[in-house]
Amino acid sequence: MTTLADSIASLRSRIGAAARAAGRDPAAVTLVAVSKVQPEDRIEAALAAGQRVFGENRVQEAERRWAERRAAWRDLQLRLIGPLQTNKAKDAVRLFDVIETVDRPKLARSLAEAMAATGRTLDCLIQVNTGEEPQKAGVAPREAEAFYRLCTEECGLAIRGLMCIPPVEEPPALHFALLADLAGKLGLPVLSMGMSDDFETAVRYGATHVRVGTALFGARVSPERPPAP
Repeated sequence: MTTLADSIASLRSRIGAAARAAGRDPAAVTLVAVSKVQPEDRIEAALAAGQRVFGENRVQEAERRWAERRAAWRDLQLRLIGPLQTNKAKDAVRLFDVIETVDRPKLARSLAEAMAATGRTLDCLIQVNTGEEPQKAGVAPREAEAFYRLCTEECGLAIRGLMCIPPVEEPPALHFALLADLAGKLGLPVLSMGMSDDFETAVRYGATHVRVGTALFGARVSPERPPAP
């Protein structure tokens, strides 16, 4: 039976192989465990296996899961990878270490205010809607540079990179290449891209962080709809 530790080891091996094939240092790619809607035993197993970087989609769920654990795991890093409402900005700044989904001026200003109020300075990424899908968050590629200037020059945010979620029905490589090109033009070193089905392709195009949930934890268990016995 495959354990969660085995899954983590396998993923790290695949990430390393993809990095070496691209002429990159495997240590330059971080595995972000997407822990949303995962049972407590899986979280504990991941921590026991040495995983320390986790991605969460919702502030409230993350508070319930991680607020107490932070004291026990000093080297833990929490990354917000889901959309953030402006009224949750201060809560997010208190809990997370990195905000990956800065995508509009109002949120950028709210985060700047929250950081000033809490005394915490977080690294941030701009989410780019590479497919320009109307239902998806993120700035359009053509607006990325202007938004970066607003975030850094007007709001004073520490923008370290870009993130994207490619359209499901399109080859992800096109979107990873676009994001890498945008980051290069802006001089940004961090690229958060690639998930369970395409992280090896993302590594080939320069991903520094890959966000993996299902391939690590297995199928998510919805609290509203538990699995049948």
